[in-house]
Amino acid sequence: MAQDNAINGPDDDLPVATITVGAGAQQREIALRVRSGDGRPIVWLGGFRSDMRATKARALDAWAERHGRPLVRFDYTGHGESSGAFVNAVISTWVEDAVAVIERFADDRPILVGSSMGGWVTALAVRERFRQGHGHPAGIVLIAPALDFTHDLMWEAFPAEVRAEIEQRGVWYRDTSYSPEPTPVTRALIEDGRRNRLLTDALDLGCPVHILQGMNDPDVPYTHALKTIDRLPAKGTILTLIKDGDHRLSRPQDIELILRTVEAIA
Repeated sequence: MAQDNAINGPDDDLPVATITVGAGAQQREIALRVRSGDGRPIVWLGGFRSDMRATKARALDAWAERHGRPLVRFDYTGHGESSGAFVNAVISTWVEDAVAVIERFADDRPILVGSSMGGWVTALAVRERFRQGHGHPAGIVLIAPALDFTHDLMWEAFPAEVRAEIEQRGVWYRDTSYSPEPTPVTRALIEDGRRNRLLTDALDLGCPVHILQGMNDPDVPYTHALKTIDRLPAKGTILTLIKDGDHRLSRPQDIELILRTVEAIA
């Protein structure tokens, strides 16, 4: 999934905090920025190889500052300012990061905003919190949600020679237009993704869900959003299609739409 460019400008005014997640060889430090405020806490869950200083994340933080709302941004393991190696992490790793951040900083029926892979992480984190006995979120906004992407949008689309390289060597390096460095796609990532698939059955996240999806998205086709909508309950679920929208949805008009959507659901 695509990376999101950082906004040009001064550094964030918020200090970087860290929390420890995992134990033993799996222990890592997760970097985050926490903005205080009133009302339901909002949590930003970024995309694959993106970070908390990306365009949409910082735009949402600026909105939270203007409106006095609490907001949490964080970097997954192997992303941004967090520790750990990206190549050694899998979806379950990043879900564990998200659950730890939500429990520590946004345990009171949060508003979750997930972008691309962050949409999958959001849904899995909600499911895990249900299992742990926590209540449901107050609302969810998903931007080009890439649920099950390692299987549906990667493995299913890979030619036989790429699948063979992943299975035999354990990793394949995928060129991307979003970064000068190729993305490592590991066998562990693919296998963990299979264990975490959500779109094979009905999916109830226990709260209103609003999906924003570009129809000109080369990474997560809008038909994937339709599949996601089909698994969610009819009540409380909204899909907004942006006909000329790409995957990032980071143009000024896209940012404005995202902020309006978060404000409405919050």
